Amino acid sequence: MKNNFVCSLSILNVLNRNYAAMHKSMLRIATGRKINSVADDPSGWAIGQRMSVEIRCLDQARQNAQNSQSMMKVADGALSSTIDILRTLKEKAIAAANGTMTDADRRNVQKEFDQYIDQIDDNALVTFNGQYLLDGSHNSQGSATKQSFTNQSLAEDTTFSTKLTDLQSRAGQDLNIQDTDKVSVSYVKDGKTCTTSFAAKDKTLGDIFKEANRLNNNAGVFEAANLDSADTTNVIGTDANGNEVKTASGKNGITVQAKDKGLDGALGGFTISVTDSQGNVKKTVNAVLDDFTETIEARNGCGDNALYTQTGTKANQGIKLGIGNMTAYGLGLKGSDGSVLSVGTQEAANAAINVLDNALNKALGQSTTIGAVSSRMDYTISNLTTQSENLTSAMSVIMDADMAKEIMEYARNSILVQAAQAMLAQSNQNAAWFLSLLK
Repeated sequence: MKNNFVCSLSILNVLNRNYAAMHKSMLRIATGRKINSVADDPSGWAIGQRMSVEIRCLDQARQNAQNSQSMMKVADGALSSTIDILRTLKEKAIAAANGTMTDADRRNVQKEFDQYIDQIDDNALVTFNGQYLLDGSHNSQGSATKQSFTNQSLAEDTTFSTKLTDLQSRAGQDLNIQDTDKVSVSYVKDGKTCTTSFAAKDKTLGDIFKEANRLNNNAGVFEAANLDSADTTNVIGTDANGNEVKTASGKNGITVQAKDKGLDGALGGFTISVTDSQGNVKKTVNAVLDDFTETIEARNGCGDNALYTQTGTKANQGIKLGIGNMTAYGLGLKGSDGSVLSVGTQEAANAAINVLDNALNKALGQSTTIGAVSSRMDYTISNLTTQSENLTSAMSVIMDADMAKEIMEYARNSILVQAAQAMLAQSNQNAAWFLSLLK
């Protein structure tokens, strides 16, 4: 009796072990997981949980990038509309500068200008999730800058003290400006066109900007400190980060800066024109002398308001996008008092052409920036998708069950459980013969 009782306990113990193994196989098959609790594999469970968190964060970062890309499409769509308007405005300005137009015709063109420029402001107020995108509220961090215009078509040794009659081109050819030639200067400030003219005799290059400073109620628009300088340099000015900026070629050029920092000190455009004593335009001279292009854009100082996209699972893993002021004021088409760029006279229309060129360059530059970041986002999204896929595969090796193996184990354990049950029943039945001795 004692031996049979011990045998039954042994068989019961085996049955319980086989049943527990079968239950574990059933759970793995049902969940598809090899590790269903910390007790199954403590270290594997911890690694798997960290991987799971990383995968979910990668998926969220990918969603962030996709949302930012959608936002940039909205901004670029509005900016593309602004660029189309600027193209149209330049066409209108060129038409208004033609002598066949009367001032009455130009007044009609001005009505179109007023409406189109107002539409540019509407474009700048486009929003995404309640945030304005092109109104200048998302500039990157930096200090206020002075607008700079640089000419690299004049000879490298040209200075502000060089007489106009002695000017040479970068190729060393004399510009042949005569004493009797008339120099006309115009610029647009706060939406108002200012013009002046003077004889070239005894005037220097610096005198062009001094004469410009006498306009606009003698308020002065150009930095006067270096207009008598005999020095020549390849330094353009200082950018928003306080870094010294030099010409792209590294060669010397003539640079003139705005008097005041920020958008309030910026000019919409600057034009120099030379005509001979008979009033004929000296196109070869103007092609060189009027080649002052904006090399440092005026901007107001601000904190870091750039749009930020979190594209990683760690802190400070992201992409910043600064969007400048694409309003009519920011593009130099409107003054702070609401004055709109004028094409009411032939002189004003001619000055407006350079203003619109400058505005187009700003808008195209901003569009290029948005496009470059959007293109980068494509690679970012692809990279995040690949990371998530590979990490999911790695986690699967640790956490997921081998279904074929688990089904095989389940079948094996099921057979062993049934066999143990049968043997336990047989053991109990064998013990029953002792009862017959008591009868």
